[in-house]
Amino acid sequence: MRILIMGGTRFVGVALTQNLISLGHEVVLFNRGNRPAPAAGVKMIQGDRKDIQQLKEKLSGQSFDAIFDNSGRELSDTKPIVDMFRDRIRHFIYMSSAGVYQESETLPYFEEDPTNPESRHKGKLHTEAYLKKLYSAEGFPFTSIRPTYIYGPGNYNDVEAWFFDRIVRDRPVPIPGNGQFITQLGHVEDLAAAMAAVLKQPKTYGEIYNISDIRYVTYSGIAKLCAQAIGKDPDKLQFVYYNPKDFDFGKKKAFPFRLQHFFTAIDKALLDLDWEPEFDLVEGLETSFKQDYVPSGRHEQEIDFAIDDQIIAAAG
Repeated sequence: MRILIMGGTRFVGVALTQNLISLGHEVVLFNRGNRPAPAAGVKMIQGDRKDIQQLKEKLSGQSFDAIFDNSGRELSDTKPIVDMFRDRIRHFIYMSSAGVYQESETLPYFEEDPTNPESRHKGKLHTEAYLKKLYSAEGFPFTSIRPTYIYGPGNYNDVEAWFFDRIVRDRPVPIPGNGQFITQLGHVEDLAAAMAAVLKQPKTYGEIYNISDIRYVTYSGIAKLCAQAIGKDPDKLQFVYYNPKDFDFGKKKAFPFRLQHFFTAIDKALLDLDWEPEFDLVEGLETSFKQDYVPSGRHEQEIDFAIDDQIIAAAG
């Protein structure tokens, strides 16, 4: 298949591009930056998707069998792409987020569970609603992907690196609450494999899939697994538990995860996609540490621990 990826030179886009190339697909990337192609033989089209006239000029005359929209956050980002290709593509795969679910006391989240219209990902909800409407009216072949927290090499969000920063320096690890909030991480290569598995499967048209790891983990558990992944003794970690309401951190983020239980069921993806995660958490965290964190030199860089020090001082 000839496949267009909107945003393909960072993190998820890199893993997806490499996966699709390995399967024999022809991949074209449309992105705003000037990062190099993540694999040989990939065509790059540079442009700003928010400039609709530029978008039309850059993609006019192009034809694709499938489109992965990894970078659309608002309906206004995605609608122009869909309008251009709606009558001439076989599959449109949209990157949504598990962050759209309404906070609930009943977990895990399933795809049909209520969503939060005021979520910070509400633009993705609007986009999904538009795609569902097109599917109902015209049979538009879309599939939406809702990952939870993504980790792995190339992660530009402070997820696993937040823990690595403290553990490699033998610093205390401050965790809100008692460390027993339960969450879920998914390796970026497992996510890419699931996205690729959606292709050519009519059963996925009009469907939404949670994609992540099979197992769940506590916040303290993540720290211990990170220690294990980098060769430290997890039993020697020093945790500092605190109530975030006792502090004013301003706009700074003190911890990389939301302060609630947050995990999804991925049964639907396991059933429909002939896919399952390959990485367990320790193995996946090892890839982050050895392939990304250490080569980047971050383990030797100066890190701002001012918020940590504030928490530690208050804890005595």
